Amino acid sequence: MESTPSRPVDPLLMEATQLMIRTHSGDHEAFGELVRLVGRRAQRLAHALVGHEEDARDLAQEALLKAYRGRASYDPGQPFFPWFQRILRNTCISHLRKRRVALSLHGSADEGDGPDFELVDPQPLPERIAEGREAVERYRAALATLRARDREILALRHQEELAYREIAATLGIKEGTVMSRLFHARRRLREALEDGPA
Repeated sequence: MESTPSRPVDPLLMEATQLMIRTHSGDHEAFGELVRLVGRRAQRLAHALVGHEEDARDLAQEALLKAYRGRASYDPGQPFFPWFQRILRNTCISHLRKRRVALSLHGSADEGDGPDFELVDPQPLPERIAEGREAVERYRAALATLRARDREILALRHQEELAYREIAATLGIKEGTVMSRLFHARRRLREALEDGPA
């Protein structure tokens, strides 16, 4: 397993907590600042959970609105992100459950908005473009088979590039649990990639 990085906790996490404390105390403008600060991150994490860009935007906004409405329940002695992450996760899981019911009724599935990332090549050959697209599709298909909890922790580590300490603070778990979850999520992703079509 990897060693724990020693860099300090992300200043964004601390600033978000300060803004939420101000919001909790009745400073409504502070919440606007908080939305500008964490909105993109919330959207990226929602996208990792639901796999659809437009849905992710809506769900991130919905979760932020729920956080504002629930500001009285926020404990100013606790960091903002673990509290908000639970709201965002529950919002996304509720959406996925509703979508699953709708899919079972209609018998069709949403197509995504394209790859989650682009492969960079200054002048790719056509066959390399095709290979790249296939690799992206295999990765996306494998990722979609994982549980939301696995997708979430992989996104925090590999898309958000958070240190173990920052992931622990965001999810409200111990660093050892972060390492364990990451290990198992990566293993399941590798297995899904191996089991997928060649």
